[in-house]
Amino acid sequence: MSTFNELGLSQNVLKALTDLGYENPTEIQEKAIPQVLTSDQDLKAFAQTGTGKTAAFSLPILEQINSEDSNTQAIILSPTRELAIQIAKNIDEFSKYLKGVKTLAVYGGSSIEDQIKKLKKGVQIIVGTPGRTVDLINRKQLKLSNIKWLVLDEADEMLNMGFKDELDKILEVTPKHKQTLLFSATFPKEVESIARNYMNNALEISAGKKNKGSDQVSHQYYVVSERNRYAALKRIADVNPDIYSIIFCRTRRETQEVADKLIKDGYNADALHGDLSQAQRDSVMQKFRKKHLQILVATDVAARGLDVNDLTHVINHKLPDQIENYTHRSGRTGRAGKEGISIAIVTGREKGKLRPIERILGKQFVSTPIPTGKEICQNQLLKLIDKVHDIEINEAEINDFLPSIYEKLEGLDREELIKRFVSLEFNTFLSYYQNAPDLNDSDQMRGRDSDSRGKRRDDENMTRFFINIGRKDKLNPARLIGLINEQQIAKNIEIGQIEILDTFSFFELDKNYKDETIASFQENDVDFEGRNVNVEITEKKRSGRSGGGRSRDKNRKDSGSGRRRSSGGKPGSDFKGFGRKRPDSKSAFGSSDKSSKRRKR
Repeated sequence: MSTFNELGLSQNVLKALTDLGYENPTEIQEKAIPQVLTSDQDLKAFAQTGTGKTAAFSLPILEQINSEDSNTQAIILSPTRELAIQIAKNIDEFSKYLKGVKTLAVYGGSSIEDQIKKLKKGVQIIVGTPGRTVDLINRKQLKLSNIKWLVLDEADEMLNMGFKDELDKILEVTPKHKQTLLFSATFPKEVESIARNYMNNALEISAGKKNKGSDQVSHQYYVVSERNRYAALKRIADVNPDIYSIIFCRTRRETQEVADKLIKDGYNADALHGDLSQAQRDSVMQKFRKKHLQILVATDVAARGLDVNDLTHVINHKLPDQIENYTHRSGRTGRAGKEGISIAIVTGREKGKLRPIERILGKQFVSTPIPTGKEICQNQLLKLIDKVHDIEINEAEINDFLPSIYEKLEGLDREELIKRFVSLEFNTFLSYYQNAPDLNDSDQMRGRDSDSRGKRRDDENMTRFFINIGRKDKLNPARLIGLINEQQIAKNIEIGQIEILDTFSFFELDKNYKDETIASFQENDVDFEGRNVNVEITEKKRSGRSGGGRSRDKNRKDSGSGRRRSSGGKPGSDFKGFGRKRPDSKSAFGSSDKSSKRRKR
C-alpha cells in the first residue's frame, strides 16, 4: 500500500492530512490523484460511497491552484446542499497550510446576497448545487469562462434529482479546454450520456466494480406484514443496544411520521428531509454527528451530505424506487475499514425487488427472522451488565455516602442485590415485551410453498409429520420449533414447512431422522399447554391438493414460515412471559391476530 507522500503531494498538503489523521490513501485516491496531477485528460472515476472521493479530486486540484489569482479556477457540482457544505469543509481542512486559497459553498436555502459578497472578494474554488449555481450565472455574479477544472460529484444522483437541464446550462458556459472530472458510485445510462456529450477522450478508473456494494457491508432482509413494518423496525433497533443508524424512507411525509413515532416511543431519534429549514437541518446533522442521536430518519436526498464513519446499521424502512439508490444507502455504513449491516424491511410482495439489487451488488441478502421479545430482553440485559461492569467508580465522591447506603441495604445478600439492581432499569423492557407476538407468524409468512431463495420446500429430503396441537393451544411456528428442539432429536436438524391449524398442525423434518423423531416424542411423553402431544408420520401434500390419507390435511387454513435449522437440542420456545398472546388479545403494539377466523368445514 502506498502513502500520500508517494502520490506527489506537497509538504503543506501532507501536513494537513497528518493533522486530520489520514495515513494511507484509499484505492480511488491512489488511482485518481497521480492521474489528475500529471495529466489534463478528462477522467471518469467510479467508487463506492464512503471511499474518499472528495480527497481524490480536491487534493490534486489544490496542488495546482494559483493562490495569487483570485478568479474562480474550479467548480465542483454536487446534488445537495449538505454534500456541498461537506465538500467545502473538507477542502478548507486540506488547504489549511496553503495561503491565499479560498473555497465557497453556494446552495439554496441560504442568503444569495451573502454568497455574492464573498464571490466579489475572490474565490478560487466554488462548490455548488446545480440550482444555485445557475441562479448565480444568470445574475452574472459567477463567471466560469476561465475555469481549469469542472468536477461532477455524485453525477448519478444529480441526474436522478432532475438536474439535467441545470447541468447543461452550467456546462455550456465553461471553456472548451478544461479538465472534467466525473465521480460517481453507480453508472446508469444517463451518466454515460453526460460523459459522451461533455467529456473528451475520458480515461476511466474504478475502485472495485461499477455499481458494486462495499465488501465491508453485509445485507439482510426481514419479511413483515405491512401493519407490522414499524413494530419490526423497533425490534431491530431494540435487539441492537449500540445501534447508530440511518433509517431511509422514500418520502418526506413517511420520514417525519417514522421519526415522530420513534421519538414518542422514547428513542433518541430525529428526521432529516427537505421540508426542514437549513438551520433545522444543520442542527439535526450536528446532533447526529456528535452521537446525541442514535437514529436518524432521512430521505435519500437529505442524507447525501452526511459524512459519518461509525454507522452500525443502515435500515431501509422501505426500498428505494430506483435500484441504484440502494447502493448509496448501504454505502453510508461499512466505512473507513469498519464493518456495517444494511437491512431491508419488506413485505412478501416486495421480496422480488431484492433480486435485481443483488445482481448490482454482487451479493445476496440473508433472510433474517424478526427478533423475539426474549432475544431483545437478553441483549438489553447483557448490555446493562456490560455498562455496570465497565463503569468508572469515583471513590473520593462516593465514600461519604457508603455508610448510609450499606445501612439501607443491610439484610440483602449478593444475589438479591444483583436482581434488584438489574430489575430497576430492566423491568421496563421486560414488561413492554411480555406476551409480545411473534411477528414472523404473519400473513406474509403463511401459505408459501417456496423458501426465501425461491426453491420449493416440499422436496424429497423431508418427512412430513402430523402433531395433535394447533392454534387453539397457543401454538405458533416459534413455539413449535422450540418444542422440536426440546426433544434433542439431532444437532442442526433441518426443519421444513410448518402449517399451524386450529386444532392440529404439520411440520417437516429431515427424512433421515424420522424414526428418531417419533421415538423422541413417544419416549419423552411430551406435554404442551396441558395436552399430551402425539406425533405421527403423514404423507406429503401434493401440488393442487393435500397429500396423504389424513382427512385433517384437507382442511388446512394457513401455514407458518419456511425451512429453518434446529438449535440441536437447546430449548428454543419462548420462556415464560414471552409467549405469544391468545389470538383475540391485543399485543404489545396494539395489533391483534385476525387471521384465525374459523372456516366452515
